[in-house]
Amino acid sequence: MDLEAVRTFAAVAETGQFQKAAADLSITQQAVSKRIAALERALGVRLFTRTPRGAELTIDGQAFLPHARDLLRAAERAVASVRVGRRPLRVDVINSRGAASGLMRGFHQAHPEIDLDVLMLLDIETAVASLRSGAIDATFRAVAAPGRPLPEDIESVRVLDEPLQLLTGPAHALAGARSLTPARLVGHRIWMPGIVPGSEWAAYYEDLVAAFGLTIEATGPNFGSDALLDTVADSPALATFMSEHTRLVWPAGHGLRRIPVTGPTPVYPHSLLWHRDNPHPALAVLRAHLAATAAGDTPGTWTPDWVIPR
Repeated sequence: MDLEAVRTFAAVAETGQFQKAAADLSITQQAVSKRIAALERALGVRLFTRTPRGAELTIDGQAFLPHARDLLRAAERAVASVRVGRRPLRVDVINSRGAASGLMRGFHQAHPEIDLDVLMLLDIETAVASLRSGAIDATFRAVAAPGRPLPEDIESVRVLDEPLQLLTGPAHALAGARSLTPARLVGHRIWMPGIVPGSEWAAYYEDLVAAFGLTIEATGPNFGSDALLDTVADSPALATFMSEHTRLVWPAGHGLRRIPVTGPTPVYPHSLLWHRDNPHPALAVLRAHLAATAAGDTPGTWTPDWVIPR
């Protein structure tokens, strides 16, 4: 159905005159007549009768009017949903418990007036494709993974270096340490079943293993963080890496230990990615917020050589 014809019908119904409706719509009276005639042909009914006072709705016109107004309101909502500055800012945070989710919570607290849609996409290829198609406005990633440069139209900036911690159960040999160097972890089994081959975090941990001679096992099914915590809590041999800002809750009886790793401190580099031509005004606000809260490079930390510098 031609929405311009429906809009013209509603204007004539409101004003009661073809001439006044034409003036309101900035078109000719002949154009109004043609649109109404085309709409009547499409519907198979007469919508108006001509009178000395102007145009009056027929019974069919009266029945159609509330639906015509609903159509026009729906069209306005559809346009507003994608109009820059009117639709929510869409941001990918990978998972709900990680540092990126915390950064977005902080942004929302600082700017509650900005509408947000927070999504969780798994792999970087999907995220970059979504940036380029306009499906999302920004994504948090560790970039650039070796051998996979970003497309030229995708911009990035490092926004957070997140220290790693070792998570152990109470019976683990390292459970009593207040801090640990990477050298102290050599020979211990670090279990991380959530590492996805080919992901940017897999590339990060491969370099971590190579740099410090660690043993990271990604075997077995990944039943999620709760099952991982249960296993580590009961094991005297298994530990896992946990990023400092990862939000986890476990039963009091687990007695889990989160132990800082220092000398150097491996940090996971979070970056914000966006499309160079994205015009959403809230994207600039998000970038400014992250720039204001980001710390500079910290001495005594480690990241892979392929990580984009600040």
